Amino acid sequence: MRTAKLGDLGVARIGLGAMGMSHGYSGAGSDDAESIRTIHRAIDLGVTLIDTAEVYGPYVNEELVGRALAGRRDEVVLATKFGLVSHTGRGPGRADSSPDSIRIAVDGSLKRLGTDHIDLYYQHRVDPDTPIEDTMGVLADLVRQGKIRHIGLSEAWAGTIRRAHAVHPVTALQSEYSLWTRDQEELLPVLRELGIGLVAYSPLGRGFLTGALRTPADVEKLDDSDFRKGHPRFTGENFQRNLRLADQVQEIAGQLGATPAQVALAWLLSKGGDIVPIPGTKRVSRVEENIAADTVELTPAQIETLDAMEPAEGGHHTDAQMQMIER
Repeated sequence: MRTAKLGDLGVARIGLGAMGMSHGYSGAGSDDAESIRTIHRAIDLGVTLIDTAEVYGPYVNEELVGRALAGRRDEVVLATKFGLVSHTGRGPGRADSSPDSIRIAVDGSLKRLGTDHIDLYYQHRVDPDTPIEDTMGVLADLVRQGKIRHIGLSEAWAGTIRRAHAVHPVTALQSEYSLWTRDQEELLPVLRELGIGLVAYSPLGRGFLTGALRTPADVEKLDDSDFRKGHPRFTGENFQRNLRLADQVQEIAGQLGATPAQVALAWLLSKGGDIVPIPGTKRVSRVEENIAADTVELTPAQIETLDAMEPAEGGHHTDAQMQMIER
């Protein structure tokens, strides 16, 4: 697989998001053996960036990734996140990036992942109660101690990113970016000015852009624990209106003899060598399909068509979740 650059960190240009193996999606946690085979297959096919977080589960996804990487740790760039689990007694639903909480969080993640260092350690959401300078200060200390190698932010916006980067270089911003979530294009000039890469989560629109869900009945069949059941883009009139986006992706996939997932990923890859999508899956067949997007070449006309797609209807998170996302 071709490579990309996140700051000064080199990775394969398609990564793997591990969240859905344990959390948030139908079937999560039901077949850890297949999830581990999926991680192994991804590594065999050239994936290097593996992404998890302490809040996924919580904790169980890091434990799963740790088991999968036993004996293969040196083959990957391991990323995890802190800040949505409070270790200092803050109430549920409150971000906590206080220095004391981070110090506890990193040691827990290291133990669960079975490693002595984390390659890329993200603040999961900006903590309004802790100055970003204080958060970055303790992260810089962890870099000096060798517990982490690179620092990332997630769903931060320009002002916070600049302030953080002034304390210690930020390697990557992880945010939602896909054909139906395009607001990161406003931020890309700032990231490129500072030399920060963009890691794109939910690059397949949580499966919607793949055509996997075509009717409200398909959504109803999802597990009750599947957060898409209450997602604004998967409900009511928004669902019907958003089908046209999936249809446009499907049309171009047919022209190329590719799958819709591969088209959505190829479009992201066309946007620059500093953008790394991390499609999530818990199945070997899907990871093989996603990684094959590295060989899909969109024509300029196809890119132009995809660029011109109308925005998705509905927020890209619930209203409560959007309160934790800087814009």
